[in-house]
Amino acid sequence: MSPIKRRKHAVSRLNPTSALTAALFTGLAMGSLPAHAQSTGGPAVDDAEQQKKTTTLDKVEVQGHRERQYSGEVSSPKFTQPLVDTTQTVNVIGADLFTEQGATTLTDVLRNSPGVGTFYVGENGNTATGDTIYMRGFDSSSSIYVDGVRDLGSISRDVFNTQQVEVTKGPAGSDYGRSAPTGSINLASKRAGLSDANSASVSYGSNDQRRATADFNKALSASSAFRINLMAQDSGVPGRDMVTNKRWGIAPSFAFGLDGNTRIYLNLLHVAQDNVPDGGVPTIGLPGYSSPDAARPWIADAPKVDRSNFYGTTSDNDEVTADMATLIVEHGFSDTLKLSNTTRWGRTDQNYLLTAWRATSANLKTPNPNDISTWTVTRDIPTFKDQRNTILTNQTNLRANVNAGGIEHDISAGLELTREELDATGWAVVPGTSWPAANLYDPNPNVSGLQWRRSGLDREGRTDTVAVYLFDTLKLNEKWQLNAGLRVDRFETDFNAMLACTVSATLNNCGGKPVGTIVPYTGNASDTLFNWKLGVLYKPTANGSVYANYAISQQPPGGGTLELSTSANSTNNPIYDPQKSRTAELGTKWNLAGERLLLTAAAYDTRVDNEVVQDPTDLKYYQTGSKRVRGVELSATGSITQAWSVSAGFTSMDAKVLKGPPVSNDGTAVLSYTPDKAFTAWTTYVFPFGLTIGGGARYSGEMKRGRDGAIGTPAFIEDYWVFDAVASYAINDNLTLRLNANNLFDEDYVAGINKSGYRYSPGAPRNYLLTATFRF
Repeated sequence: MSPIKRRKHAVSRLNPTSALTAALFTGLAMGSLPAHAQSTGGPAVDDAEQQKKTTTLDKVEVQGHRERQYSGEVSSPKFTQPLVDTTQTVNVIGADLFTEQGATTLTDVLRNSPGVGTFYVGENGNTATGDTIYMRGFDSSSSIYVDGVRDLGSISRDVFNTQQVEVTKGPAGSDYGRSAPTGSINLASKRAGLSDANSASVSYGSNDQRRATADFNKALSASSAFRINLMAQDSGVPGRDMVTNKRWGIAPSFAFGLDGNTRIYLNLLHVAQDNVPDGGVPTIGLPGYSSPDAARPWIADAPKVDRSNFYGTTSDNDEVTADMATLIVEHGFSDTLKLSNTTRWGRTDQNYLLTAWRATSANLKTPNPNDISTWTVTRDIPTFKDQRNTILTNQTNLRANVNAGGIEHDISAGLELTREELDATGWAVVPGTSWPAANLYDPNPNVSGLQWRRSGLDREGRTDTVAVYLFDTLKLNEKWQLNAGLRVDRFETDFNAMLACTVSATLNNCGGKPVGTIVPYTGNASDTLFNWKLGVLYKPTANGSVYANYAISQQPPGGGTLELSTSANSTNNPIYDPQKSRTAELGTKWNLAGERLLLTAAAYDTRVDNEVVQDPTDLKYYQTGSKRVRGVELSATGSITQAWSVSAGFTSMDAKVLKGPPVSNDGTAVLSYTPDKAFTAWTTYVFPFGLTIGGGARYSGEMKRGRDGAIGTPAFIEDYWVFDAVASYAINDNLTLRLNANNLFDEDYVAGINKSGYRYSPGAPRNYLLTATFRF
């Protein structure tokens, strides 16, 4: 038996089972000492005397039970209170939950948060890439963070190195600075720890879904540890021809000083992707579809295209390299005073070509109205992206618990210094070259003809930010708490680009030059942003709370993409002020079932001002627009019993334009790409003999598409239900098999639609995924 080493400090979070096990091992070691002494020349002990002193104990059987972690507490030190006492809607999605579901990307994980998803897939001929996340009616793609640091780039994020995903709803400006008006998303990474644990999994499923992951953690000493997470995937996409997701990743983590007051973590990440992107399928034949050409009414009665059709080419690609290095230093001066510092360098490089198209009257050809096999659609909009995003930041946070004047204060204060950079290279089609048109009902991707070259339309952007913040929760007594937060950001964005003159260009240096002439453009935007929030909380019992909260957030020009615009209708034009959002929320939260189950309910009202809208009289653009989304959100997350776990959520969203022209195709004030209701649920039950069964349901309400004058597109998207199921069996302590069955009833639904309504992303049909997990 290895000798037991004395620790200077007790290991944190020692559970009763671990304590009992340690005591048993200690007793066994002590019981062996006399024999050890005899063998090493110690005083001899008579066998008879030894037998008198020997006591035979009854057999002690120790059994431990690990509850699945469907949720957790927020990882950011800016949140000083547990979720039950946090005056805001926050969904924490644990790794156990999304692993059971077979989720591999951030988009998959966010299905567990109602009203969050990729409902919108791009503007006009452009198809959005990566995690295009909408939350409560507004684009939140620029408000995605990893360990509290903004993660730049329009890429699809894998969650193989993610411990939990934290969805904060409502303005997040006081937490992160410039942000989307309706919330933020943070991915908390896995870290090295002192518990040895090794696992690996392999998965295979429909459409050649193939994936392998591994997670190895090793304690190197009483105070240091090493962990490495690995991932490799080469998969097709259920229900989609040609579309593939091929990637691999490695994430080492080093930890030092884990048994002391100063802890150091060094986390590295490298992910490489080589995917075939998805441009969607035509909306022809969907409910509400009309002909794009009054002279060809038969198009309105055309059948739907096969949802598996691929209208791109074999040249389409999405190559991504993402690298990240994070150094975290945490020091505890005492139990009531803690300091942390995070330094991050990150870089994302994306090279992208997708063949997009629009089934307009001019592009949709029907030479023989009675023979749909002759119909074609022009593939005339190749979308290029050659872009690099880099971030360098240092963030310092100080947390303190103090008592002043009989009032307990939980204080979180910090300083953040950040530089974000964009470097994009322009590409364009060589004149006179093109892809051949695609057969509408039987497209062929194996084509040639299009050629491309550097366009000279390169872009560079940089934003430097200095921010300070202060949060304070005042515990007035056992029943009442007040909390307030203020963040001040001083930012400066510089943007340099080579742009092409157009008929409507407002560039000063175009000055009568021919359309298409490339001229330099330099833009600058700087401002000081004040974001704040204020909340009051009442605790009727120790395990419950009722609260009210009000928060302000701002998004300045270039805040989402680091790109400034010369377009008069773009909020990224530096002539405009930041967009401002205000959210009021009333809610209640309750910890039940021995604090294993969290129930929440909230009513919210968010208003976004300084929207850029066009005046119907002089046709000029002004910042007089306003939008609002209000609704309720309910959730239940955790364990009802040790064997029965659940995660469920419902939200309603009454989203509309308050000031400005309608944005939906039907002419109403309702916001497009926003379901009026959404529901999500997942539950599992573990039987004593190792079998786990469960499943879930997802509902998305009807959506309206955008209004941009497009003809021949559906006016709305039908609501839908999708049901999933899971069954797993622990064959022994080392091997577990899991089978996921997704979309059990093979629902044919629209997962997202583009602004003009010519293309949509079909939801995955019924598919299966078998996973074997090994522990050793």
